[in-house]
Amino acid sequence: MKVTREPSKPGVKATTLKMEDEGSYPAGLDEPCRGRKGRRVGDHFGLTNFGANLTELSPSAWSAQRHWHSHEDELIYVISGELCLLTDSSEQVLTAGMVVGFAAGVEDGHHLVNRSDAVAVYLEIGDRRAADECHYPDVDLFYAATGDGHEFLHKNGKPY
Repeated sequence: MKVTREPSKPGVKATTLKMEDEGSYPAGLDEPCRGRKGRRVGDHFGLTNFGANLTELSPSAWSAQRHWHSHEDELIYVISGELCLLTDSSEQVLTAGMVVGFAAGVEDGHHLVNRSDAVAVYLEIGDRRAADECHYPDVDLFYAATGDGHEFLHKNGKPY
């Protein structure tokens, strides 16, 4: 069966794509991530099976609240700068050229923190499974799959 889609787009410099603020957490949980901005590279090309974002993290900013995904694999490739990867069990400094991945369903909360004095840039790639849910071990937050997409809930199931 042939799927009809738009023709392929020509290659572009990723830095020419629109830069967007990446903060989407409920009020009060978004503050540490306000220094995160990204370019939705995968969306530019109409990709639907996985997403790819070119992300810039300002000094002192977090990539996200510490989290893990139920159904989504994640891959991070550091392009420039220095980031601290924090997981349930350790901290590791990541520098340009380093890569780290997180398998779906592994209950190991993780995020990146820019503890340096310069902006860090990384490529993040993840799949887009509708069933994916995201767990946040440090805060009262759960990202739940719903019939219409996803929504942020308190851990007791109450919507934000």
